[in-house]
Amino acid sequence: MLGKKMEKMMNKQVNREFYAAYLYLSMAAYFDTLNLSGFAQWMRTQTQEEVVHAMKIFDYIQERGGKVILEAIEKPSAKLSSPLAAFEAAYEHEQKVTGWINELVDAAREEKDHASVIFLQWYVTEQVEEEQSVDAIVNHLKMVGDSPHALLMIDRELGKRAFNAPASGSQV
Repeated sequence: MLGKKMEKMMNKQVNREFYAAYLYLSMAAYFDTLNLSGFAQWMRTQTQEEVVHAMKIFDYIQERGGKVILEAIEKPSAKLSSPLAAFEAAYEHEQKVTGWINELVDAAREEKDHASVIFLQWYVTEQVEEEQSVDAIVNHLKMVGDSPHALLMIDRELGKRAFNAPASGSQV
């Protein structure tokens, strides 16, 4: 059974994951307005991943006998000034998520909730990948500066990203 402290923290993380989906969807809309469909595709795929992350925790709470409580999702900021600024904001957000996941792991260890520690290891690994992926794009955007030709090349590359839905009933 999931302890009350972990249940509360997990519910908060569900909300945070859905917020991340909103954040990335707002960034997709921003890139669509710039006619950067590859950047928008990358963000749409990220949106789908964040929903999967939220639902994985949602299901886990219920599997452990907890109660899912959905709260209002905060509106993401609409202030984006460039592709670089958007990806810097995404990187900053992923760093926050890493901190929140680490707090969950720490709490699970304090509670001696071994099942949650094991469950959360997937998120620890995922966050390393998330940060690395976004940081690489930030670095590429910094390298190309204001070059429209290079920006279009990055756009084409980012547009290749596709969402791979997890198999039904499997752990993500």
